[in-house]
Amino acid sequence: MAFLKNAIAAAALATAFCGSASAETTLTVHYPMPGFFKDVMEKISTKFMAENPDVKIEFASPSATYEEGVQTIMRQVGTSEAPDLTFIGLNRLRMVTERDIPVDLAPFVAADGDMAAQGFSDTILKLAQVQGKQVGLAFATSNPIMYYNADLVRAAGGNPDVPPTTWDEVIALGGKIKALGDGNEGIDFRWQGDDWMFSALLFGAGGSMLTPDETKVAFGGPAGLQAMTVLDRMVKEGGLPVFTKQAGEQAFVAGKVGFAFQTTGALRNTINNVGEKFDLRTAPIPRLDTANGKLPTGGNAVVILTRDAEKQKAAWRFAKFAAGPYGASVVVPGTGYVPNNELAAKSPEYLADFYDKNPLFKAGLSQMPLMQPWFAFPGNNGVRVTQTIVDNLSRVVEQTATPEAALADAVAEVERLLPRR
Repeated sequence: MAFLKNAIAAAALATAFCGSASAETTLTVHYPMPGFFKDVMEKISTKFMAENPDVKIEFASPSATYEEGVQTIMRQVGTSEAPDLTFIGLNRLRMVTERDIPVDLAPFVAADGDMAAQGFSDTILKLAQVQGKQVGLAFATSNPIMYYNADLVRAAGGNPDVPPTTWDEVIALGGKIKALGDGNEGIDFRWQGDDWMFSALLFGAGGSMLTPDETKVAFGGPAGLQAMTVLDRMVKEGGLPVFTKQAGEQAFVAGKVGFAFQTTGALRNTINNVGEKFDLRTAPIPRLDTANGKLPTGGNAVVILTRDAEKQKAAWRFAKFAAGPYGASVVVPGTGYVPNNELAAKSPEYLADFYDKNPLFKAGLSQMPLMQPWFAFPGNNGVRVTQTIVDNLSRVVEQTATPEAALADAVAEVERLLPRR
């Protein structure tokens, strides 16, 4: 009889334990670019689960790029493979919103009350809004900066303490670095993959992608031609070779490239990979129009996909945590992205003292007032539009088309791909 009572008690305890375990909510999270974000995501999720033991975070296989990531999500949405949350490039939020993929976060924002007190100002919230709809929370934001090898600059007769501030100066010094020989190249400009670095030249010249009504291409004007011409001059005069993205990164960290232009988000990896091989420096990227020029905001936003009401509550907690002050305090030192949460930027607990101790990170921070949204093309052909621009940039770099011809072809093809009104 005692044995039976013990068995019943054990069964009851096991049932209670199972009931407790089943109350745990498991969230599947997808993210892009593991080279930048793998360690960051693991650190944030570990801290989140420690503070939220009723939620378990599991990661889906990450995507190599933002473009691959959004294509994966669009294929999976509505299926059992779809994650509960994902991190989407800021320029693709419009595309997924037009397909009604993200959960509208407005009710969560309203229920929370004062989001500004948590570091989410209206300006920060707007980074992940599409036509007034809150479709995500900005997680990692960046702008393009200039990385340079102070040793090569010095060897070529430049002063690394006074870096170039114009494209003319960059190109001239890049050519001198190339002329040093020994396999040295002058410039690596990250034009491959998407239209972000073309945007840096275009916006920096005061230009825009489309007309205000979004019916016609605007980058075919003087600012677009200036952008293409600078890229052409980098090749002809500045020592820009036909690098793949990976080859350019490898050559720069090996000490064989004078200047590299890409996202500040790559800074931590670059610092780690350069080590003690050479004197690494950073500076703001030149703009063709210093009075009116702007810079594109790169990065991504955390987006909730699950339609399950209970999972949404847990997903909102994770989204706020990832995009909040702790998340930002992990993202900035771990990558090089600029802080997208005001509490993180101001609080000594997080990043207030970080920039004084890490001066290489100041270039991106100093450019924050120049940041404007990474342009999101309307309609279903956003990825094809981006590829069209990249293909024509490639023709300029490979010297198979003049800047004028490549620009004209890009304009014609993009206008064909725009939605009909």
